[in-house]
Amino acid sequence: MVGNSSQASQSREVKLFRNNKSQAVRIPADFELPGDRVMIHREGERLVLEPIKRKNILEVLASLEPLGPEDQFPDIDDTLLPTKAIDL
Repeated sequence: MVGNSSQASQSREVKLFRNNKSQAVRIPADFELPGDRVMIHREGERLVLEPIKRKNILEVLASLEPLGPEDQFPDIDDTLLPTKAIDL
């Protein structure tokens, strides 16, 4: 939840509605979550929504596996035409 921890204990009744074949709920502004995606899971009869922390570029790069030898880029210098000396 965005805001201070006293808001965490608030409750409010809201209506459910249909969006095509999915059931949906409008989240009131004072319960707004950061970002544009959430994880949803069940805890007994409850549905729990948790914001997904967006990774920054360094976290994404750190999570990548190194390239294997079969994935390395070819040495392109072998296919280049010979260069000519240029007088400047």
